[in-house]
Amino acid sequence: MWRITSQKAIFEFSKLPDIRTAVPSILQFSLNVALSILATVLCILMAKEIFYFVEFIVTSETPNFQHFLEQILVFFLYFEFISMIVKYFRENYHFPMRYFLYIGITAMLRLIIVDHHDPFNTLIHAFVILILILSYNIINNTPARKSLNNK
Repeated sequence: MWRITSQKAIFEFSKLPDIRTAVPSILQFSLNVALSILATVLCILMAKEIFYFVEFIVTSETPNFQHFLEQILVFFLYFEFISMIVKYFRENYHFPMRYFLYIGITAMLRLIIVDHHDPFNTLIHAFVILILILSYNIINNTPARKSLNNK
């Protein structure tokens, strides 16, 4: 016959993992696995870009430097995403905001290089870059950030 006293039931329930710590731990593990897979894919794509650079330099008879510059910026986008993932793991699972700004600036530069036929769009893209740079300066020069760094 199964008989559980109230003290024993309380003791058994206390052995169960607390849902407040179990769910975030499971989600954090899932995020870490997904970011590790993403970093691996980005490394493969970055290696592919390096192979393209070597192939372009060695075999290109009529170089298209605009396309080559576009590929360089794609390479830097991959590089920035990989460095952001590395920083995420090194800084205790935190993405620094400045890396998102770097990626945004690089992406907008790529757009200007690739699609510079419409002057108005180029002006808008340049304005977006200016806003991203100003945002970066605001983030770096706020007193809250300086007080956190001094602790």
